[in-house]
Amino acid sequence: MKIKFSKKFSKQFDKLSKKIQKAFETKLNLFIKNKNNPFINNHKLKGKFKGLSSINITGDYRAIFQELKNGEIIFFLMIGIHSKLYQ
Repeated sequence: MKIKFSKKFSKQFDKLSKKIQKAFETKLNLFIKNKNNPFINNHKLKGKFKGLSSINITGDYRAIFQELKNGEIIFFLMIGIHSKLYQ
């Protein structure tokens, strides 16, 4: 599995506090070991985000990603507070 990040994701990530960045790194490591780990709550999205998935970073922070090439590539698109991501 290859992990890639969009420019938008990278910009959003850089603006996050170190605490949230560290939380993402921890959740990403769990995801890499087992993308269905219940602790990260990997789930498919609906509506305008159909075809994308999300993992929980903290209580309110989410990371949205797309699986490409049958899951061989995980492309993270956005990270942020739930209410701002899903506007």
